[in-house]
Amino acid sequence: MTDKFTSISAPSQGLFKDRGSRFIAYAWPVSSEAELAPLLKSLESEHHSARHICYAYRIPRPVQLADGSWSVESLWRANDNGEPSGTAGRPILGQIDSAGLTGVAVAVVRYFGGVLLGVPGLINAYRSAAADALAAAVKVEKTLSAPVVFRFPYADQPEAERLLKLPGVEALSREFGEDCIFTANVALDVFPGFKNLLSEKNWLTLKTDSNQ
Repeated sequence: MTDKFTSISAPSQGLFKDRGSRFIAYAWPVSSEAELAPLLKSLESEHHSARHICYAYRIPRPVQLADGSWSVESLWRANDNGEPSGTAGRPILGQIDSAGLTGVAVAVVRYFGGVLLGVPGLINAYRSAAADALAAAVKVEKTLSAPVVFRFPYADQPEAERLLKLPGVEALSREFGEDCIFTANVALDVFPGFKNLLSEKNWLTLKTDSNQ
C-alpha cells in the first residue's frame, strides 16, 4: 500500500465546442464525496439554463482493518445527468484515470446548440472538455492521511503541541473541557508510530469516523 497519490493543486477549467453546443469543464481537488455537493450546487445556480451538468470523481479513502493496518479504497462515480447512458460520466472519469489522478472531481456543463451530436459526438465532447480542464491544472503529489482524536490532561498540552508539529501530522482542531481533546490528520506511513507515542503517554485515543 502507498499513501502517496497525484491530484491537482487548485481548481481549473476547460472548454470544448461542437456544432453550437458548449461544454464547460470544471476540475477540483477533493478529499471526500461530501465536498462535491456544494460545488455542484454552485454550478447549478451559476448555469441554471444549461441542459446538463455531468460529473465524475475518483477519491482515495483510507480504511483501517481489524488488525490496525491500513488499506486504501478508491471511491468513484460517473453521472450522466440525463445524457444517454455512458456518454458523459464515464468519458469524464476516463480522463481522470488517463491522467493518473485521484482526489479529483470533474463536472462538465453543457449548453445545447440545437444540433444533436449523437453518441460518438457526446463521448468525444465530454472527454475533450474534461481533458482540457485537467490539462490546465497543476499536478501535485499528496499524502493520504487518517484522523486521530486523542484526550490528555492539561499538564501534557506542551508535549501534545510538539507532537502536532511532527512530519506527516496536521492539526485539525483543539477542544478544551475537563481535559484537552486534539484532532489531527496523520499520514498513513507515520500513523503506527504516532499511535505508539500516544499509547506510551497513556493518552486516550477516541473513536473516529475514518471508515465512514
